[in-house]
Amino acid sequence: METAIRTRLVEVVVPVHNEQRALGPSIRQLHSYLARTFPYGFRITIADNASTDDTWRLATELARELPQVRAVHLGDKGRGRALRAVWSASEADVVSYMDVDLSTDLDAFLPLVAPLLSGHSDLAIGTRLARASRVVRGPKREFISRSYNLLLRSLLGARFSDAQCGFKALRTEVAQALLPAVEDEQWFFDTELLLLAERHGLRIHEVPVDWTDDPDSRVDILKTALEDLRGMARVALSGSMQELPRGMARQLPRFAVVGVISTVAYLLLFSFLSYALPVLVANAIALLTTAVANTAANRRFTFGVTGAAGAMRHQVEGLIAFLVGLVLTTGGLALLPDGVPHRVQLVAVVVANALATLVRFLLLRVWVFNPERRRASR
Repeated sequence: METAIRTRLVEVVVPVHNEQRALGPSIRQLHSYLARTFPYGFRITIADNASTDDTWRLATELARELPQVRAVHLGDKGRGRALRAVWSASEADVVSYMDVDLSTDLDAFLPLVAPLLSGHSDLAIGTRLARASRVVRGPKREFISRSYNLLLRSLLGARFSDAQCGFKALRTEVAQALLPAVEDEQWFFDTELLLLAERHGLRIHEVPVDWTDDPDSRVDILKTALEDLRGMARVALSGSMQELPRGMARQLPRFAVVGVISTVAYLLLFSFLSYALPVLVANAIALLTTAVANTAANRRFTFGVTGAAGAMRHQVEGLIAFLVGLVLTTGGLALLPDGVPHRVQLVAVVVANALATLVRFLLLRVWVFNPERRRASR
């Protein structure tokens, strides 16, 4: 039985770019853990993508030093590109990857791959958003992660909970079937792969993980977030993944029309009031008035809610949605480093306000005017 188990092979890919500090300790720790506890055959592949420091030299030394460790080098940067190159050529039963900082507790690795080897599931992902997960990370990363996954579920109908946890595995034949359809070569690679899998009805197994943020992570949070948003927009506009969630195709244009009218009304009201009142007071009155009108209009025309029942509650929740969307997304401006050029600040303001509008729509749709919630209250 032991021999039969050991003949099953799991390939663990560790993509790296300029990771000379973390590479040696992490690979030795991972190799030691798998050699001591993992009941299946394994191979660790260090996928160096265009490092310019000593990462490649260290990777080749580790491959000579440790059995079941090999190193491959790519001339171009990109986590998705590295995973595609290794997974496409793999002869293992299961392919997987994890981040070099080993932020995810390795005790979750066997639960991750076991359902794939047994045939129970096609893909498996670690999730930091399950109740059983224990996560240590700063508020910026927590905010970005939860906002990103909310957008995926609301806009693209995703049913998986955590798209970007660097701890995933697939049956090799599934990976090699999906990879030709994945366009992204960078950080959106994982998300696009999962969306494709769901579109084809594949089974995705989720494993709650314990995760500790690496304070020395080389990931550019703002750049990665913007790249992910561009990837989501590409997928949503292409229509290649799936239809919009039920009702959204009708609601989005109506919400946009109400938003344009509300913006024009705000500008006119603010201009009029600012002649007689202090600017801050005029702005507050104009915002509050148009927010109330906006909620009432969306209630009736966007989400089709009529009658007086619940109108006051909808107004209160609509104001909360307005404030939450505005405060949280504008708070994303704090991610900008000090001293950035003014044009970058302007772009960030435009993006933040666009996200505030999007967050307001999502909160109105999934919370304030959610039809399931209305039916439950009857």
